[in-house]
Amino acid sequence: MKNLETYLPKKALPKVLEMLNTYSFTLKIVKGRTTKHGDFRMLKNGLYQITINENLNSYQFLLTLVHEIAHYLTYKKYGQVKPHGKQWKETFKVLMLPFLNPSVYPSTILPLLANYLINPKASTDSDVKLSLALKQIEGHSDKNYIFELLTGNEFLLKNRRFKILEKKRTRYLCLEVETNKKYTINQNTEVIFL
Repeated sequence: MKNLETYLPKKALPKVLEMLNTYSFTLKIVKGRTTKHGDFRMLKNGLYQITINENLNSYQFLLTLVHEIAHYLTYKKYGQVKPHGKQWKETFKVLMLPFLNPSVYPSTILPLLANYLINPKASTDSDVKLSLALKQIEGHSDKNYIFELLTGNEFLLKNRRFKILEKKRTRYLCLEVETNKKYTINQNTEVIFL
């Protein structure tokens, strides 16, 4: 995979290349998607494909890639099981262990990542502290996040205007001003303050 090193932490590259040479799937780096960081699927021709967003920083990219490889291995070993069930969680943890060290992840991320791996969820974004730490690394700390706003404040998200109604546990109930529809939005969502 030429140019793969531009997407990964340098010390992770040898282990990632080893995995890519061991397993049989196509890796595609795609334009950033807002609904997901990556995915795994079996194509109609029976081959397997993993896609990862190109706009992730190297630490997010590595975590997402290993997440999707865990889906691939879980499917190969167990067939159709819950996508983020017990089998996937165990596979994901085993795959992530070699990367859980200070030569790969910064010391600010390691304890959060270790805590996340105790019981990994479908998305790293569901772990609020880890998600924010990953977004802020590598010069991404100049972003604005919805959790910085107060009830009643307005913001733009995808060129749509929203107003914060109330804070839930890890999400905010928001009103889209133009349509009067209500949405819950993750507290680590990057927004434009108004």
